[in-house]
Amino acid sequence: MLETFDLIALGGGSGGLAVAEKAAQLGAKAAVIDGAPLGGTCVNNGCVPKKLMWYAAHLAHAADDAGGFGIPVTRNATDWRHLTQSRDRYIKNINDYWRSYIDDLGITHIEGYGRFIDAQTLDVGGRHYHAPHIVIATGSTPVVPELPGAHLGISSEGFFQMSQQPRNVAVIGAGYIGVELAGMLRALGSQVTLFVRAQQLLAGFDPMLSNVLAATMTQQGITLRHDWSITELAQMADGIEVRNVQRQHDGPFDSVIWAVGRRPNSGALDLQAAGVTVNANGSIPVDAFENTNVPGIYAIGDITGKAALTPVAIAAGRRLAARLFAGQHDSKLDYENIPTVVFSHPPIGTVGLTEPQARARFDNAVTTYSTRFTPMRFALAAHGSTTAMKLVCAGPTQRIVGLHIIGEGADEMLQGFAVAIKMGATKADFDNTVAIHPTSAEELVTLKVPDAPPA
Repeated sequence: MLETFDLIALGGGSGGLAVAEKAAQLGAKAAVIDGAPLGGTCVNNGCVPKKLMWYAAHLAHAADDAGGFGIPVTRNATDWRHLTQSRDRYIKNINDYWRSYIDDLGITHIEGYGRFIDAQTLDVGGRHYHAPHIVIATGSTPVVPELPGAHLGISSEGFFQMSQQPRNVAVIGAGYIGVELAGMLRALGSQVTLFVRAQQLLAGFDPMLSNVLAATMTQQGITLRHDWSITELAQMADGIEVRNVQRQHDGPFDSVIWAVGRRPNSGALDLQAAGVTVNANGSIPVDAFENTNVPGIYAIGDITGKAALTPVAIAAGRRLAARLFAGQHDSKLDYENIPTVVFSHPPIGTVGLTEPQARARFDNAVTTYSTRFTPMRFALAAHGSTTAMKLVCAGPTQRIVGLHIIGEGADEMLQGFAVAIKMGATKADFDNTVAIHPTSAEELVTLKVPDAPPA
């Protein structure tokens, strides 16, 4: 028997749940297909458990600094078992919430993994489901390179399955996930070596952020291995050895974590049966309204190769449902000026263009303002980290086209500034805002002297 819906979300992560939720609220008969716990990567193996671990690491730093403020604290080894079991209970509560919530909304949860039979029909374990609107929201999966011995390492998802804290760990990759895991593990007491394929951490971010983060990680005791193009992992008697193209080797490590990127999770969907175009890297191209090349089939979130961020998938899903079921024909997500945070130690917040991107777009009509300082949080601590900020302004009005922060509280202060930049704020608007003192955030509205232009 063929079961019919108005909309089917293929994937029960942030995007799939968001589009189904909004569709159901607008009166559509909706279903979500997923065989994994609801919530997707973000809830189960990504931002939520990562943030809990980040908080633990943040508290560890606070304990280390407490003595400088006259508060005697003795920090022993991290109780990894307690931390991870508490984290997992929290995640299970979210899974349970989603099961109950979508049931209350009347959304059907089809447990299993779907594949296309044709442009309007999906097969899940031999049962068929039909809808005029099918949204592909299956996300992405960690990349483990095809290298000799690669299986000796684990992915970022494997990290959340670790039953013991690694004593000496290699993290391979210096994007979001790599720097977050490296900083977290070091704060919790592991010896950490971070392997970077090039010179810059966080490729694609403003160079100021990368430089300050590298200096801070080194100060914290993380070993950085730049320009390491890894060729293999080798199991030695006393641990795992990492080897590179220059025939150098490092180790032994008791754990190796691959953090070299993620690939779109599209391989098992039988997209060719529906005629959906797929890029060589597995991503699904869509237009500004999330339409694929096949009418009635849409794609949102990581699977599209656009900004791989949970709030992006949620926003795109909600706008898509409003377009399909609320008559909002122009409803779409604006992908300009999307803020993002890296939960490194210290955290990074960024929105808009980097300085190199702005100079490429606006040439000489770019002015930057920046500052570096030790925040008051570390004024009495034996160890601390630098806070650095940069405004990137363009044109005669000095419209702010980029804002970049690394430092204590960057994650929380960015959201409000992102609203201002989305609304087109200028340097004068920031200057006309009364500062909140004493805070780090006030520096962004009190910057007076522009940086010297590049040579």
